[in-house]
Amino acid sequence: MELGKLEIYKISLDLSKEIWGVYSSLATDLKFNIGNQVIRSIDSIGANIAEGYGRFHYKDSMKFYYNARGSLSESKHWVYLLYQRKLISKELYKQMLEELELLGKKLNGFINTMKEKNDK
Repeated sequence: MELGKLEIYKISLDLSKEIWGVYSSLATDLKFNIGNQVIRSIDSIGANIAEGYGRFHYKDSMKFYYNARGSLSESKHWVYLLYQRKLISKELYKQMLEELELLGKKLNGFINTMKEKNDK
């Protein structure tokens, strides 16, 4: 299977696209503090999935999948702060949080599947 067909990777790309729209609408001063942080954390999810997918050894790959999970948790934090500081609507916050939660479940499932394959 190629990376572009991997569901967790596709979901991460959708989230990156959504947060780019938010980032683009922020005032310049906000882009340089909270904007950069949320972009980097969300983009890091997909980047780590891609890097892990491209690694040859199991332990090497797993390290990046765990990093993706850490970036996902960080992203939830930054999206919450965007909402708390009234930089995104409640509806957008709920939507993004649902997508992050879904990605988290699917990423955990993917990690567990990879572990099971390695244990055989």
